[in-house]
Amino acid sequence: MATKSTIFKAGLQIADIDHSYYADHALTLARHPSETDERMMVRLCALALQAHQLQTVCGGDGTLAFGAGLSDPDEPDVWLRDFTGLTRLWIEVGQPEDKPLNKACNKADVVVLYAFGPAADIWWRGIETKLTRLKNLQVWRIPNTSALELKPLAQRSMNLQATIQEGALMLGDGVHNVHIEPLRWK
Repeated sequence: MATKSTIFKAGLQIADIDHSYYADHALTLARHPSETDERMMVRLCALALQAHQLQTVCGGDGTLAFGAGLSDPDEPDVWLRDFTGLTRLWIEVGQPEDKPLNKACNKADVVVLYAFGPAADIWWRGIETKLTRLKNLQVWRIPNTSALELKPLAQRSMNLQATIQEGALMLGDGVHNVHIEPLRWK
């Protein structure tokens, strides 16, 4: 029998000072059995870092949500769809191959990838030239130490505060705080 996903609930308060975006999000995260807490929390950080696009791209009239992620390779980890159903933003986390990213770039206006983990630098050196022609792709690096510090925040029920200022994210739950400065690779 297949193991089912574990459901996590998150109340996420976002104060994105850089983009003047302030909102509360009630989120449900389904963690695939093969997904780590670290990866799940990087997905949540990616959503927080890009949430302002709900207002700037869709004028507040859209849906920002977690996709099927690992459960369905044809779906993003996070997506933003406008009221017509068009995918305006496709977010991936991890170190995917170039072909799925190429497909994503054909399905969405903008694709944002957040790479993390100890092998991310090696992955990037091997794939960078294959991704240069994808004009609507952004690639960011989450420092490995920051990604590892996210683990204690992963709880079945979370109340988190995300503050984004000068491109950096401060994510905390009142006890643990993690400072993340994503590095833009592309």
